[in-house]
Amino acid sequence: MEWNPETLEFLSQCFLHTLSPAPEPRRHAESSLSDAADRPNYGLAVLRLLAEPSVDDQIRQAASVNFKNHLRARWAPTSADEPTPLIPDSEKEQIKALIVPLMLSSTPKIQSQLSEALALIGKHDFPKSWPALLPELILNLHKASQASDYTSVNGILGTANSIFKKFRHQYKTNDLLLDLKYCLDNFAAPLLEIFLKTAALIDSAASAPAATLKPLFESQRLCCRIFYSLNFQELPEFFEDHMKEWMTEFRKYLITNYPVLENSGADGLALVDELRAAVCENINLYMEKNEEEFQVYLNEFALAVWSLLGNVTQSSSRDQLAVTAIKFLTTVSTSVHHALFAGEGVIPQICQSIVVPNVRLREEDEELFEMNYVEFIRRDIEGSDLDTRRRIACELLKGIATNYKQQVTDIVSVQIQHLLTSFAANPVVNWKDKDCAIYLVVSLATKRAGGNSVSTDLVDVQSFFASVIVPELRSQDVNGFPMLKAGALKFFTLFRNQISKDVAVQLFQDLVRFLRAESNVVHSYAASCIEKLLLVKEEGGRARYTANDIAPFFVELMNNLFNAFKFPESEENQYIMKCIMRVLGVAEMSSDVAGTCISGLTSILMESVAILVKRTCEKDPSLISAFEAGLFPSLQLILVNDVTEFFPYAFQLLAQLVELNRPPIPPSYMQIFQILLSPDSWKKASNVPALVRLLQAFLQKAPHELNQEGRLNKVLGIFNTLISSASTAEQGFYVLNTVIESLEYGVIAPYMSHIWAALFGQLQSRRAVKFVKSFVIIMSLFLVKHGSTSLVDTMNAVQPNIFSMIVKQFWTPNLKLITGAIELKLTAVASARLICESPALLDPANAELWGNLLDSIVTLLSRPEQDRVEEEPEMPDIAENVGYTATFVRLFNAGKKEEDPLKDIKDPREFVVVSLAQLSSLSPGRYPQIIDKYVDPSNKAALLQLCSKYNCRIL
Repeated sequence: MEWNPETLEFLSQCFLHTLSPAPEPRRHAESSLSDAADRPNYGLAVLRLLAEPSVDDQIRQAASVNFKNHLRARWAPTSADEPTPLIPDSEKEQIKALIVPLMLSSTPKIQSQLSEALALIGKHDFPKSWPALLPELILNLHKASQASDYTSVNGILGTANSIFKKFRHQYKTNDLLLDLKYCLDNFAAPLLEIFLKTAALIDSAASAPAATLKPLFESQRLCCRIFYSLNFQELPEFFEDHMKEWMTEFRKYLITNYPVLENSGADGLALVDELRAAVCENINLYMEKNEEEFQVYLNEFALAVWSLLGNVTQSSSRDQLAVTAIKFLTTVSTSVHHALFAGEGVIPQICQSIVVPNVRLREEDEELFEMNYVEFIRRDIEGSDLDTRRRIACELLKGIATNYKQQVTDIVSVQIQHLLTSFAANPVVNWKDKDCAIYLVVSLATKRAGGNSVSTDLVDVQSFFASVIVPELRSQDVNGFPMLKAGALKFFTLFRNQISKDVAVQLFQDLVRFLRAESNVVHSYAASCIEKLLLVKEEGGRARYTANDIAPFFVELMNNLFNAFKFPESEENQYIMKCIMRVLGVAEMSSDVAGTCISGLTSILMESVAILVKRTCEKDPSLISAFEAGLFPSLQLILVNDVTEFFPYAFQLLAQLVELNRPPIPPSYMQIFQILLSPDSWKKASNVPALVRLLQAFLQKAPHELNQEGRLNKVLGIFNTLISSASTAEQGFYVLNTVIESLEYGVIAPYMSHIWAALFGQLQSRRAVKFVKSFVIIMSLFLVKHGSTSLVDTMNAVQPNIFSMIVKQFWTPNLKLITGAIELKLTAVASARLICESPALLDPANAELWGNLLDSIVTLLSRPEQDRVEEEPEMPDIAENVGYTATFVRLFNAGKKEEDPLKDIKDPREFVVVSLAQLSSLSPGRYPQIIDKYVDPSNKAALLQLCSKYNCRIL
């Protein structure tokens, strides 16, 4: 690719169009850039575009991101199946010659992208294939330092930090040590020089504005991270010789307050905290690897870190600082210098001011418990929480107890009693104190040698269990205070060997109740507790609990376990699966009990087949035929022999196999399609969801076959039948949704008048909120697929001018009730296109209709769901509850992927305001008047805010 004015214009236009909210020009631009990227010197041309000051900043920023991604894909070979052409060596050399000066002269956003690009090159070429890089960085660092140009200083330090990180992560080899020596010989002295200079500037400008201090603190943080990389493998001679200079400044940042920066907002405090955390990591590194050389500074740093922790709040934004600081004290506590903790009052002070505050639950912990139970459990019982405040605080106590066990035991025991007394005084308000007490006991328990049993000296286990844990387990409200319930179940599981059989058996029934808890964590912990109890052995290896112990409640236990899979996000709950396996391995079976288990296990078995098909065939499509050969005989047996209980499973698995095939689908499936289109197949309500699922798969994968032999007529007949019943109307909309999405307009156009007429007829007799919302979504989908003109014309063909009435009575008032991210985007974009494209809405006579619909669009986009959606006042459908959902079991892993028909539009809010701005520019002055007259004042303010956010104006 030659560099000339035509190339500059071509690239500028392409990058400009990649920012377009309209999908067509954006796709075309991306395709043109993709083709150009295969040509030699493309990367060099993009780099030269970045150097052109006449090119708009937005275009250059888009180009910088493209350049970085181009290097990532093409600088060095990848392991991809289809190798991408690499950048020629001659072009690489030119890029390396230009990138550093260009990075330093760029704006911050472009500099950031170029710094990442430079690091990508450095990962492969530095230092052996790019010996000029480090001298160039050092020369420019000196120049930027002399000019106090900290934008450039931080750009250079950021780049150095990126290329030096390999010294932390790679194994120590001769080659690595040679590279490290090269970097140390050249960069250690300039690093110290800029570090000390910046330190002096901070000292002299401590009361300067925050904007002046921020780049200085960022510079020091980067210096600290480079220090960490260069010292990670071993203590370099230069750093040993200059340890005093480094440590003096490190300590200063731990003991000095910077109120101007710390009080300037979250960003300012975060910058200071990040510097202090980097210092703590450095001194912890020296404590672990260079203890002898570091011991001179140890006392003053231990005191500084301790004092610092006393001032670190519980805000999650300060977690990194708290964790790194506590980690340093933990390292000290287990070293030969542990005597620092032996002073009078030191351990109690640490317990009260550091440990307990960091062990207490915070809002962030509660949120994780409720919103991401898998991650909560991973941290809580699977030991991945080493970098959390709770865990590291307990690790500090364990570290101190290594040498001062009795003192720690006595102090923590007293602290636990204080917490329990506080809880007893007001259980509703102080429940977190009890949780804290349980957590301390569990976290500080020690494992006995040669077994799974644990012990603790903090409390008498039997007494603590009876007085603290049992009341939680006996609570009749399985959903009240779920974090306390989870803590109690965790304690029971951990100390199961110490709890006598008589006591445990009495609590089995309570554990079974907790399987019905709505909290994923609670029913998972209950299942885990039951499973672990059934593994307990007496001396001699005999099982402590037998079939007789679980017989009285076995049926309830199995029902609760199977039902637990129905809780949202527990469809594949591993703890429940393990518990089922363990219980079945212990229990004795009778015929009636076996029936319950077979029913539940069938669902699990089918789910297992679904997940096997999904994961295997998505990775290797060639295996689909093998699964078809293995599954088809069984599925045909189910259908031919009318095994109705298995019909829903069979249809869902068939749907999964259809979707995995590439068109044209094999003829064997078309035989099933004929069965599917038979009205008799749809008579049993419990089959409907699975049949719809299968029908959707055929519509997507065999759209051409659908228009043959009268099949589309039959599909629309099924749709008509489904929407005529309240219990199946939603499934009818699923069918229509897939018809509109999968078929060309020319195929469905002859039928649209009949479809709209059927829906209008239902609207006259039934205006349930769910039905009307589905109707708005269908209209929106049709509009975005086939245009507003087609929508208006096909509706008005049913009855003249009915479209305006539909917009007024149904679309506008119900738009605000739409929920779901994909549905919200779809209806918002469709509504925007309607008011910006449809002649029917743009007619001045329909100004009120236009203004009211815009008002609804702004409500939809600007207000939280809970403020705009009321509880639906519909009575539950009795038939639905009795027949349909009672017997249909959805296979999670055979589920249909939720398709986004507007993948190219990332932000519906931006689309709406850009469309409005473009429309208003065609008729300046017209639309602000309509907005003033028909849009609610609060929505007008929200619209102005959106226009400001996306830099658009409604003229």
